[in-house]
Amino acid sequence: MDQQKLRMLVFEKTGVKIDIDDPIFALVALNEAVLAEAVERHVALLDDATADLAEQAQLLQDSGSSCRYGAAERPVAALVRPAGAVDAVPGPSQQEKRAMAIAAGAAVLCALLVLVGQALFFKMPPVPASTVIAKELTPEQAAAIRDGEKMAKIVQKLDQKTRNAIQAEMQKP
Repeated sequence: MDQQKLRMLVFEKTGVKIDIDDPIFALVALNEAVLAEAVERHVALLDDATADLAEQAQLLQDSGSSCRYGAAERPVAALVRPAGAVDAVPGPSQQEKRAMAIAAGAAVLCALLVLVGQALFFKMPPVPASTVIAKELTPEQAAAIRDGEKMAKIVQKLDQKTRNAIQAEMQKP
């Protein structure tokens, strides 16, 4: 357990800085110990189960038992393959291929029906004109903005009585 690495990981994920002496590292160590013990127990159980399965397969092979597998009856020895041997996995039969093609066609047809139904029954309302915003200002609009900014600077330089009169005029419709 690299404490510096854990500190950096906690800081990157949460933004919280922790000290190496922080008691949380005791919890991390405890968690590692419990996890290691649980893993060891599970590995031991898997080893026992594998050994039992191998023993049962060997007993079946030694007894010469036969097992119904697929359409033909085969001896168990034919079903148990030696270590490292790889069986070729048979492909799907013609009937299975036909069923898969039908299922794929039905899925495509259903998807098309859903899309057509949505297109027919759920039409999106047009975007209101108030939300449509031009990407660029026209030259007239840009000139009006420049003139307005100049006018605002000029009005600030006038005396108070004139400014009030201009403000009153601007309030009128």
